[in-house]
Amino acid sequence: MNKLQRLLQNKILILTICAAGIGGTFQYGYNISIINAPASYIQTFMNTTWLERTGVPLESNVILLLWSFTVSAYPLGGLTGAVVAGPMAIMLGRKMSLLLNNVFVIIAAALSGFSRMAKSFEMIMLSRFFTGMNAGVSMNIQPMYLAESAPKKLRGAVALTSASFTALGLVLGQVVGLRELLGREESWPFLLASNVVPALIQLTTLPWFPESPRYLLIDRGDKESCISALQKLRGTTDLSAELEEMLAEQAAVKGQRAKNPWELFQNPSLRWQLVSIVVLSSAMQLCGNDSMYSYAAYVFQEAGIPRDKIPYVVIAGVTGVLPTEVFDQMSRPAAYMICGSLLWFNLFLVGTAFPFIVKSLAHFCYIPFLVVCVCTALYVGFFLPETKGKSFLEISEEFKKRNFRTKTRAGFYKGPEEIKTTTL
Repeated sequence: MNKLQRLLQNKILILTICAAGIGGTFQYGYNISIINAPASYIQTFMNTTWLERTGVPLESNVILLLWSFTVSAYPLGGLTGAVVAGPMAIMLGRKMSLLLNNVFVIIAAALSGFSRMAKSFEMIMLSRFFTGMNAGVSMNIQPMYLAESAPKKLRGAVALTSASFTALGLVLGQVVGLRELLGREESWPFLLASNVVPALIQLTTLPWFPESPRYLLIDRGDKESCISALQKLRGTTDLSAELEEMLAEQAAVKGQRAKNPWELFQNPSLRWQLVSIVVLSSAMQLCGNDSMYSYAAYVFQEAGIPRDKIPYVVIAGVTGVLPTEVFDQMSRPAAYMICGSLLWFNLFLVGTAFPFIVKSLAHFCYIPFLVVCVCTALYVGFFLPETKGKSFLEISEEFKKRNFRTKTRAGFYKGPEEIKTTTL
């Protein structure tokens, strides 16, 4: 019976991870990659549409400018989504926020799917903005939801599944964009609208799984619902140890309200947490991995690979998601807002600067990204504490020691503050 219960509890946790991921970070990776295959078709559509409207074709540089607006609308929407994700997670809860987040994708799919029929390339730009909003929200809330729902021993592994779903989305987006599937000229609106499928899957599956137990107890103060959620996720009635930890976290933040992002910068007790968030969030994009998603065709073409073979070469890719376990419960939504905002800003920065880096450094274009990776590795090795097997409260204590280390050393001397005389 114990084996059956363990199997059941693992099954529920795995299904919760899949339901959250398919409409969450999967969409981030999927929507980054599906835009590459129809790039030339969409640019042709822009020129044709403008010609029908005005009788004058667009110049090549204007077409590229419009295309850059279309591509940059995605990180702009992602930045907006990252900003609203924190308030959504607090007011609506983690699970409900993920469910409502699918509305952005449904709107985006409708806009892109009917754009050719409406003869409006502006609908594609707006579609990419809403798609980015969906990704911005999910990139913040999904890791939060999974980290708070997983048992302490599995928290790291469960949080990293967000990265796995991103990588899966990248690969499937490239596969679906092949000419044999939806990568043909006549089917590109269906390719851009295909992101509605993962959204519908999440809408039909995620409601069956519980809300984050920590959100239920600490944010809402609903102990009964918290115990019920824990029982579904753990498959056991022996929840005393885990519940005791969460009650300790609840007591530690009692009387506090959820902090705004700007308040975190004013709090000296969160100094190293913020530094860690800034360094690791920035490194995720400044390491250069996303430049390959946007400019893979250009890089492989420069390497001499035939153009018709490039779509099959670029079917590869991985990415990472930073679980912000370094903040206390009341600060975590704001921390994810900072993390997400940095992620999308740096994605926009790298996407804009990469062509100029290639032009200046040629074959050595990845040297700046190598420097970022080395510096980040040194920071992680020397300054980031281990989080494996520790509760959120224990992680906060680790950072508290580092934040107040200088004050502790300064206050080690316990003698008089002023020596009046040196006479013996």
